[in-house]
Amino acid sequence: MRDNLPGNRDFCPVIRRAESVRRAETYDLASPLAELEADYGVDLIMRSAVWLTVKESRASFLIEHEQDKEDRIRRFAAVMESECGRHANPFDAETLVALQRGILGESALRYGIRRSPVYVGHVARYEPVVDYIAPHWQQVEAMLAGLSQFLQRTQGGAPIVRAAAASFGFVYVHPMADGNGRISRFLINDVLRRDGAVPAPIILPVSATITQSTRDRAAYDKVLERFSRPLMKHYADQYTFGKTETADDGVEFNLHFRAYDDALPAWRYPDLTAHVSYLANVIDATLHHEMRNEARFLHANDTARRAIKNFLEAPDNDLDSIIHSVRQNGNSISNSLRERYPLLDERPNLAAQIVNAITEAFSE
Repeated sequence: MRDNLPGNRDFCPVIRRAESVRRAETYDLASPLAELEADYGVDLIMRSAVWLTVKESRASFLIEHEQDKEDRIRRFAAVMESECGRHANPFDAETLVALQRGILGESALRYGIRRSPVYVGHVARYEPVVDYIAPHWQQVEAMLAGLSQFLQRTQGGAPIVRAAAASFGFVYVHPMADGNGRISRFLINDVLRRDGAVPAPIILPVSATITQSTRDRAAYDKVLERFSRPLMKHYADQYTFGKTETADDGVEFNLHFRAYDDALPAWRYPDLTAHVSYLANVIDATLHHEMRNEARFLHANDTARRAIKNFLEAPDNDLDSIIHSVRQNGNSISNSLRERYPLLDERPNLAAQIVNAITEAFSE
C-alpha cells in the first residue's frame, strides 16, 4: 500500500480539489509582485516592506481586539521580519515558545504548550456562549507533530494550499497558552517565504486585508466557523460549565467537555477546502489592492517631498508631518500646523505652495 496522504494519523487535512482550490494551486504570486516593482521600482517596494510588516502586525492585533498595544505591535513586526521562513520546523515546541515570547514579550502570565482545556466564546446576556472547543491538551503534541508531517509531506506543493492548511490547522488545534491567533497568521507568511513564493523581506499584510472592512472581517469569522460551527452543533449537549478545577499548567477552568475522544477524528482530519479558497482570495486582494495602495501612497509622498524641497529646506520627518497634516485637514493648513511651524503664517505664499505641491502629488 502506498501512503501518499498529506499528513499522518494525528493530523491530515481534507482539501477537495474544487475549481477554487485548483486556482489557488496555480496562483502565481511572483507576477503581481513583479508588476509592483515595474510600476514603482525595487527601492520603493523594499521601503514599503518595512511599513507593511508593521501594518500586518497592527491588523493582526486588531483581529484580537488589542489594537492599542503599540509595543506589542512593534514586537510582533520584529518577529515577522526576523523569523519568517527561518526555522526548519515551525511546529517544534521550542520554536513555538520562542515565537510566543517574541510576540508577547516577558510580561505574559503563561508560555508554552497548554496543559488545560481551552474554548473560544463570547458572552450573551451575561451568559457564556461557546463558539469552539479545542482538542484535549493530551493530544496537542501529537497534533503538532502531525502538522509538521503535513509540511514535510507536501514540500514542493502549492504554497497557498500549504499556508492555509498550516495556519488554520494550527488555530483549530489551539496549542499555546496564549498567542494562537497571531502565530496562525504568522504561519501564512512563514510558509509562503519558506516555499520561495514571497521573497524576503516582503511580508504580505493579509491581516490588513482581513480587517479592511466589516464585511472582510465577517468573511474571516465565517471561514473559521466552517469547521467550528458544525462541530459545536453536533456536540451542543456534551459540555457544561460546572466545578472549577486547576489544570497542570495552573489554569483554572470550569468548562467540562465529555466528548473529547469522540470528536478527535474531526480535529485530526478537518475539511479545509473553504479555507484554501478563502486565503487565495485574501492574498489576491492583498497583492492587487493593499500592497498597491501602499506603494501608490509612498510614491505620492516621495513626489510631494521632492516638490516641497524645491522651495523649502526641511528634514524628511518634518515634511512627512506637514504632508500628513495637510491631507488630514482637507488639503489646507491647520491652526495646529501653523503653531508648530510659524513660518507658514509668516509666509502665506509658502503655505499655498506647500498645499499645491501636496495636492498635485496625491492626485496623480
